[in-house]
Amino acid sequence: MAQVPQTFFDALAVRAWCGLALDALGRAREEIDAINVYPVADGDTGTNLYLTVESAAAAVEAVFAGHEAGGNREPGPTLADAVRAMAHGALIGARGNSGTILAQMLRGMAQVLTGDEAPGHADGRGLGLALRRAADSARQAVAHPVEGTVLTVASAAAHAAEAAEGDCGAVARAAHEGARAALAETPDQLPVLRRAGVVDAGGRGLVSVLAALVATFTGETPHDRHARVEARDGTSRDPAECADGTPAPGQGGPAFEVIYLLEAGDAAVARLRERLDGLGDSLVVVGGDGLWNVHVHVDDAGAAVEAGVEAGRPYRIRITHFGAGDVHTTGAEWTRGERAQRAVVAVVPGEGLAGLYTEAGATTVLARPGEPPASGELVEAVRRAHAREVVLLPNDADLRHTAAAAAEQVRAEGVRVALIPTRSAVQGIAALAVHEPGRRFDEDVVAMTSAAGATRYAEVTVAERQSWTMAGICQAGDVLGLVDGDVAVIGQDVTATAEAVLDRMLAAGGELVTLVLGDGAPASVAARLETRVREGYLAVDTVVYDGGGQGALLLIGVE
Repeated sequence: MAQVPQTFFDALAVRAWCGLALDALGRAREEIDAINVYPVADGDTGTNLYLTVESAAAAVEAVFAGHEAGGNREPGPTLADAVRAMAHGALIGARGNSGTILAQMLRGMAQVLTGDEAPGHADGRGLGLALRRAADSARQAVAHPVEGTVLTVASAAAHAAEAAEGDCGAVARAAHEGARAALAETPDQLPVLRRAGVVDAGGRGLVSVLAALVATFTGETPHDRHARVEARDGTSRDPAECADGTPAPGQGGPAFEVIYLLEAGDAAVARLRERLDGLGDSLVVVGGDGLWNVHVHVDDAGAAVEAGVEAGRPYRIRITHFGAGDVHTTGAEWTRGERAQRAVVAVVPGEGLAGLYTEAGATTVLARPGEPPASGELVEAVRRAHAREVVLLPNDADLRHTAAAAAEQVRAEGVRVALIPTRSAVQGIAALAVHEPGRRFDEDVVAMTSAAGATRYAEVTVAERQSWTMAGICQAGDVLGLVDGDVAVIGQDVTATAEAVLDRMLAAGGELVTLVLGDGAPASVAARLETRVREGYLAVDTVVYDGGGQGALLLIGVE
């Protein structure tokens, strides 16, 4: 459906911009990946930018959905609501060097547009000021800024926007034209780009994002050029090669890319910057107000993570070996050789389960509480699995549509995908237990689907607020026992609530109980439940797993 051009930069314009930018990066993703040679020729800048914007767009949509669900009679979310959500979504979903920089740019814009004196909407001048703060914030976040990169393109866009007169459409056009002109000059500023015959990939992505901004206010999408430049001898080259055919500079640099979210104070982050700057390069630390996104290239990935632990609480840790797969989520090195015949890709809610699934041969996508993966992350996981046939386990009812979108995308790439609608990680465990790669694909899918469907699932968690449930009204701090997604028990004690839930589930029969313990579960709960099963239910076995930081105190499966 066509977007209606926006007059001012308000919440609706933010929503439209995110959607249009996501579409633009989706179209340009492969082209941007192909020209990615700096700082490392790892061919993922377009994908990283897409995933970053997808997270931002999802956060904005959640604000609109929450406003509508709350029955609010006001026209809609405010500009401040929308830009805060956009910036936060980009921050927690930022991927790679360029994605992290883009997240900081959006945060800079939000700082201008959410101030005490910020109006409910911004005019052309306000948009120009926001773009200037975006460029300055991004440059300040990079430990050692390099010209000829996305930073140069952002600065040029901001300069052109500030000099422009008129409404938001005029300012957006000026920013886009300034960015395009600067992008065309990047090969003259960075020799690795000239040798490879390309412009900067991150800058190219920013031009697409700014083209979407123009479309938001004018309804017209300007044409983007300058993806490649002509080499000195007039030939076309593989971006991963220099003029003499040798690998591009940067491929001999640090071996790992390390990214994580970090909860820490400003002083601790300042010390962290110094520590990481001594460990590697391409250091970018963005965020604020206690939440940061840390990106660095290092040879010692463990030391980079340990530095984060010393500074605060790092999570959503991603460690990528350049030239290999994501060793944090796949558990093994990944190379582009012959496709495997079949693979399983699963979303898991905690580090402990990620290890369990990986040992069973699955490619995993880690989902932190309140931070579900986007469809682009699932698509990338399927690509990493590098198989002709893939079984996809979302392990969450709320991820069914996201997983379906991912499955549809990779089917278009020639991969045969079956989506099993698992609603809990324990259903995924049951499906994996009967998985046999050697049998026919359809037979394997039927067996896995049957095993998942025969597994009832429950979780024990703590209520965050007062609310009405199927079991009555709960208060903040109450222990809730959910069976098949609905609250069945409200209690005060974790172990007692878990016992009540387990009794309800086993009343209908069962042969195997699976317990997955979260970080906050009492140390004695597993032993108590195992004893209850052994003494009260004949011929029922129990298995216990450590789920790590999975959100729920306890997951229970009965099959």
